[in-house]
Amino acid sequence: MNASTRARVAAIVVAAATGKNVSSIYDYERSAYRSMSVKVGNRQVTGYDYEASAHFSGGGSDLNFYDYDRSAHVQLKLKDKSFSGYDYGTSDHFSGTVNDRSVSLYDYGTCQYYNYSA
Repeated sequence: MNASTRARVAAIVVAAATGKNVSSIYDYERSAYRSMSVKVGNRQVTGYDYEASAHFSGGGSDLNFYDYDRSAHVQLKLKDKSFSGYDYGTSDHFSGTVNDRSVSLYDYGTCQYYNYSA
């Protein structure tokens, strides 16, 4: 996965887990905030990444979304405080946990953990 997709996944997971919109996500690897607008509700995901000037959206029973920036689908499932998914753009699996507004994401493509907070 690339860095922007990981940040988008983290923001979506926080929005879904807390039921609140997300306006930015802090990426601990970059030591910087990434400005984005993410809303999850009524089985719909809508988002805009201001840093990349890119939309992403989706819907259905899971949190699957289409990343218009990369023209790629991302499969995302959240159950309780755990999530998992697959990035069709890079053919990478990922998984992680969410605790309130903090996310730990493991990217199987890079074999690394990434941490975020909103």
